[in-house]
Amino acid sequence: MPLVRRLARPMLAATFVSGGIAQLKDPESKAEAAEPVATPVARKVSWLPEDATQLVRINGAVQVGAGALLALGRLPRVSALLLAGSIVPTTLAGHRFWEQTDAASAAQQRTQFLKNLGLLGGLLLAAVDTGGNPSIAWRTRHAATSAKRVAAAAPTRALKAVA
Repeated sequence: MPLVRRLARPMLAATFVSGGIAQLKDPESKAEAAEPVATPVARKVSWLPEDATQLVRINGAVQVGAGALLALGRLPRVSALLLAGSIVPTTLAGHRFWEQTDAASAAQQRTQFLKNLGLLGGLLLAAVDTGGNPSIAWRTRHAATSAKRVAAAAPTRALKAVA
């Protein structure tokens, strides 16, 4: 694994592991802020609990687990997608700068919102990073092209029918 990936993944994951641990230790402190986002989502997704405290715990567990996997370079694309999925509701619930009445508080929340947006961008890059290897889509196209060439060069009609 190149040095950049080896360094960048744990750096990106650290904030999620730390935040996830905080959510697991004290979910009640985040539950009130999570309520405006958590409840409507839970009502639309039948298998999610409607209790905001429980949703904060689940979110914390996802962040710790996926963050640890990303930091270790294990299933990095899957873990980055899980973290991306968890940061969206976290950001919408925790950094509602548009609801702030105090200018200083609004500026602080906007900064945190934009920071999380940057983290989301990094996670999306990590989710599509194939580590220098060709993507599955490229491999599929390449295999199809190769199969067509083989079929075109085949001396019999039976093999050409496969193409």
